[in-house]
Amino acid sequence: MTDALKRLSDEGVAIWLDDLSRKRITSGNLAELIDQSHVVGVTTNPSIFQKAISSGDGYEQQLADLAARKVTVDEAIRMITTADVRDAADILRPVFDATDGQDGRVSIEVDPRLAHETTATIAEAKQLAWLVDRPNTLIKIPATKAGLPAITEVIGLGISVNVTLIFSLERYRAVMDAYLAGLEKARERGLDLSEIHSVASFFVSRVDTEIDKRLDGIGTDEAKALKGKAALANARLAYEAYEEVFSSERWAVLDKAHANKQRPLWASTGVKDPAYKDTLYVVDLVAPGTVNTMPEGTLEATADHGEVSGDTVRGTYEQSRAELAAVEKLGIGYDEVVQLLEDEGVEKFEAAWNDLLTSTEAELRRLAPSEA
Repeated sequence: MTDALKRLSDEGVAIWLDDLSRKRITSGNLAELIDQSHVVGVTTNPSIFQKAISSGDGYEQQLADLAARKVTVDEAIRMITTADVRDAADILRPVFDATDGQDGRVSIEVDPRLAHETTATIAEAKQLAWLVDRPNTLIKIPATKAGLPAITEVIGLGISVNVTLIFSLERYRAVMDAYLAGLEKARERGLDLSEIHSVASFFVSRVDTEIDKRLDGIGTDEAKALKGKAALANARLAYEAYEEVFSSERWAVLDKAHANKQRPLWASTGVKDPAYKDTLYVVDLVAPGTVNTMPEGTLEATADHGEVSGDTVRGTYEQSRAELAAVEKLGIGYDEVVQLLEDEGVEKFEAAWNDLLTSTEAELRRLAPSEA
């Protein structure tokens, strides 16, 4: 069942699971996926925690203890989520040690309500790193305009970062620049660059969802022929940008100081359109030095029938440019689409966080001890 996953790993793609819950930790499922399905990392986001904690499975005792202490709902959520991330990080620690810190990592995101606040994001990142207190943690910071200087400062403090919600090639270049600037700050502070890691989460399927909807609206044969192509083209050109930046003279200086490349991570890889093969955003984005974080359904589909046939990214750049140009020629503005997707991404995570606040507050009230 996992031959395709092994081939994927052999091609240089790190397989991370885009999900986490207490049940997954305590049941041994996460350990099993690491042992049998080549999973070497975990990503979380506000939507994942909202789903996990709202299910209530495994959280009752901790919620009761937090209710007894009369903590705020914000503190309760942070105690619960950091506990899950800490436990997952411990399960992944052997992978972290075996890969010299490259993999075996668990991501946890700053409060999504801070997406447009630089100073607060930096403070939150420092607090999360302190709370989880595991070397194999990545703090997720969104690639908003306010997030970019936060990335630089947090990396400069020696905290490893997963940059999330990247949709545009221009913003991706700004993210890589922010990472290099952070490494330069860390070097000036005398920190060991070999211990600082980062991934840049480039979102894939949502690009097709939005552009395909507009192509359907146009309705011509030319428009229909472009469906399902924009997301792959966008991601493949991101890899071209990665190759360029991490072969530059600026990078060479940091490389000599034993810095780590910021790996591209393909996120949002679950296929939304049932007309497409369910492994599309995995097998068509195979390139060395990348990460693919998959929901469990995509992981299982890849294991079952994924056809991994080597590198499917390098050598596609001219075709990818032509496909994005063809979409633009039909009147679909690339810049407008990627900005919309970023705005919607922030809003969705904030909405999930607010839902989590509401449901957790209700649980804390329900479990609060009655005053005798």
